[in-house]
Amino acid sequence: MTTAAPQSQTRSFATVFLIEMWERFGYYGMQALIVYYMVQRLGFDDDRANLVWGAAAALIYVAPAIGGWIGDKILGTRRTMLLGAVILSAGYALMVVPTESTWFLFCALGVIVVGNGLFKPNAGNLVRKIYEGDDSRIDSAFTIYYMAVNLGAMISQLLTPWLKDYVNQAYGNELGWHVAFAVCSVGLIVGLFNYLIMRASMGQIGSAPDAQPVDWSKLGAVLALGMVAVFASAYILEHETVARAFVYVAGIAVLAIFAYLISSGRRDERPGLIAALVLTVQTVFYFVFYQQMSTSLNLFALRNVDMAFNVFGAHLWDWSPAQIQAFNPIWIFILSPILAWLYTWAGKRKRDLSIAAKFALGFVIIAGGFFIYGAAQHFAGADGKVSSWLMVWGYGAISLGELLVSGLGLAMIARYVPARMGGFMMGAWFVASGISQYLGGVVATYASVPSDISEPLQTLPIYTALFNKLGIAALVCTLIAIAALPLMKRLSDSHHRQGST
Repeated sequence: MTTAAPQSQTRSFATVFLIEMWERFGYYGMQALIVYYMVQRLGFDDDRANLVWGAAAALIYVAPAIGGWIGDKILGTRRTMLLGAVILSAGYALMVVPTESTWFLFCALGVIVVGNGLFKPNAGNLVRKIYEGDDSRIDSAFTIYYMAVNLGAMISQLLTPWLKDYVNQAYGNELGWHVAFAVCSVGLIVGLFNYLIMRASMGQIGSAPDAQPVDWSKLGAVLALGMVAVFASAYILEHETVARAFVYVAGIAVLAIFAYLISSGRRDERPGLIAALVLTVQTVFYFVFYQQMSTSLNLFALRNVDMAFNVFGAHLWDWSPAQIQAFNPIWIFILSPILAWLYTWAGKRKRDLSIAAKFALGFVIIAGGFFIYGAAQHFAGADGKVSSWLMVWGYGAISLGELLVSGLGLAMIARYVPARMGGFMMGAWFVASGISQYLGGVVATYASVPSDISEPLQTLPIYTALFNKLGIAALVCTLIAIAALPLMKRLSDSHHRQGST
């Protein structure tokens, strides 16, 4: 299918932007509460909660590797994205059921895994198709697209913790958790209605199967395999050793995929594919840091952060610990348009940094963020708690680093990977992200607080020790990224030369 004409690009982009925003509203509303839900509602210890969520995040990010292929070759990019949104709404709806059954929770997460696998790579691939062939606009578009992710996340991560606390206090019986999850489901439904209203703008955007009538037998096969994947995901979440083995196999599979495509691709495609592989490996390092926001940093906020926001002794407001995660999307919402403008401005003047250089800069800023958290021990009060403003500035640094690394990951696939491999390679990028999110859950266990420790003065050094080590690790990643810059320049130059011949 053809891409959008220039005059309709903005309208087409807005359509994908809005459904992505509502999908992320649902996902991050759930993520804000899920670790707390396992620890406070289901009685998991820190280790199990961190590892289960790490495994769930890995599955959620691994699934798009298959979903991208289904969109490219089987159902169509648009149709697969919409099917994923419907399944996601069902997954969050299952979490509304007030039960303490861990197996039921794992099955609900399995439905979310399948829905995300179908939705995520195809939404990103549609953006790539809209701006195909325009590198500077692709970087700018994906940065704004990333803002959509974080606009939805910002609203839901503020809303769902507040709603959970309000309903629990007003009605008891721990119903607040399930009402909050219901709101996540409603977000997906709103997103689908948005798309229905604006669908005319997407008429010419998609993959070849989108132009054909629905093949009901193929749709049935996808749904049947999706059901199998739900129970397989639940089984993996139930068994830690199986989860670990799955992650290792996924890692080997990603490397095998890259090796096959590089070796079998046309000569002119290889430099771009190798460049994409190098940047994907760097992205794996990044997501280990990212996963701390919903694990170690989340539990740090619960136990060692004063939730009162004060300025010069004047009290402004209080937040709940789960709402602290919202500072990530708030910062990204502020910084995204600034960076998008800078990319476009620099691109017009031929002064834009390469994606590889942006990755290196991102890692050093992430290191600064974790050193801010590591310094908490020096700023804590006599009660072992630190000001909530420390979290604001730490999240600010990590969020800027995120925009420079993860925010450009999809743009990197769009720039370096041939269009015919777009959906599948975007899925492979998500697999790499998922592997590292599981590893991030493993890293978070190094700050797990034993059940017999509850005093903030005792928990504080446990967390700050991990944060300082993560700061050092991010500096090591910076050095690796800088060392790779000459190779990336040669590969990028070769990719552009081949593309212009």
